[in-house]
Amino acid sequence: MVPQQLPVELWLQVFSFLSWRDKLNLRLTCSHFRHLLDKSRPLWRGFSVVLQHFSRYNSAFWRSLAQRHVGGASVRSGKRKHLKQLSAWLPALEALRLDEWKEGGVDELRLFQRLQRLSLTSCSMSLRNVDFLFPLSQNLLQLSLCNVQLTCPASHLLAGLSQLTRLTSLLLHHDGSLRVPTLRGVLTHLSRLQHLSWTMITYRTLAPDFFSSTQLTEAGGLQLSDLQLLNYDAVVTQEVLQPLSRLRSLSIFHLYSVPGPTCHLQTWLTSLPQLRSLSVHGGHPLAMYADFLPSSLLSMTLCVDMQPEDLQVVSVRAPHLEHLHLEPWSSSSSLVRLLPQLFPHLRTLRIRHQHLSDDDFLCVQQLQRLHTLEVLDSFYRPDPMDPSLVIYQPSPRLIHMISELQKLTDHRVHVITSSHRDPLSCHCV
Repeated sequence: MVPQQLPVELWLQVFSFLSWRDKLNLRLTCSHFRHLLDKSRPLWRGFSVVLQHFSRYNSAFWRSLAQRHVGGASVRSGKRKHLKQLSAWLPALEALRLDEWKEGGVDELRLFQRLQRLSLTSCSMSLRNVDFLFPLSQNLLQLSLCNVQLTCPASHLLAGLSQLTRLTSLLLHHDGSLRVPTLRGVLTHLSRLQHLSWTMITYRTLAPDFFSSTQLTEAGGLQLSDLQLLNYDAVVTQEVLQPLSRLRSLSIFHLYSVPGPTCHLQTWLTSLPQLRSLSVHGGHPLAMYADFLPSSLLSMTLCVDMQPEDLQVVSVRAPHLEHLHLEPWSSSSSLVRLLPQLFPHLRTLRIRHQHLSDDDFLCVQQLQRLHTLEVLDSFYRPDPMDPSLVIYQPSPRLIHMISELQKLTDHRVHVITSSHRDPLSCHCV
């Protein structure tokens, strides 16, 4: 049977179940499939392309991207002329990431009139100003500036950000060179902001008005629901945190692996009784704040030092936990075997398996509501005499354990061994 004998609608239905990688491979099999795939825009919804070495791309390549209405692109080691070329073929891009930008300006971004999501990361050249943001202010919803050298004054940066009144997400990660006393000046103008990720390395004590101002209070307070703080070790009071009443997700990436005498996370947890998601990386051992966890928690990421008894406290404080990412700093292998008893409502679980016995790994089948297990360390060293040789694929042992788990759960649990990050997202978190 030749492909043309089946209706186009049937082929498109089949293609809809394929991954992006499979679709790309299928395009190479015959001209009929390539035509069907390239002409069907819904099949590529959400698809992002990574571009590098622009001299290799011919007009046929660009035409195929244009036909698929690619909505997102990541440009690596790019220059201004590459932005002009990209805008000529894909003027309707909605998401764009510039990684390792090679020049000191990005004024050509004004060519992308429909851009809603912009990310600049790891730029080797400093940006002298942020004037390139002004033409984007009507449509831009998400802005990410990560590891970007800004030689403009902080006041100029804040003035530029304040123009982006439609922003719902803002990420600003830097090396500490940017001095912004409080976030009040940023938040006052961004009334729609829901997600904020900010570097805290320059702060030792948070001012009483760090998150609030008179204008915000009169407008009904902050809309923030998701807050990420990088390199955090600042003193905070409950008064400072009062404007965060709507916060539902908090991620703390501590500055020091050996923290100071005061556990500031205790204050955060007692001030946010409606918190749904908590992510903690580093800092004090779990025992220092486990007793302060709000009962509203449904999701937790714990990349900290902990003991089995600490997880028992967590199960009492957060009895309805559904999502758990567990990466203990200690090598205790007894933690995973406790999960079915402590957290019977778990639906998703992320763990590392290298130090687990087969029995401990397979015990997750006792989690009756579990539907997704992600193994975060699906690599192995095949030669004990050569630790530098690493195979970034599931080991034969892991493959066997996954097979056994599938049998025990009647394939109820979906096991993920390779996470695919959004190419447009920041890799700091």
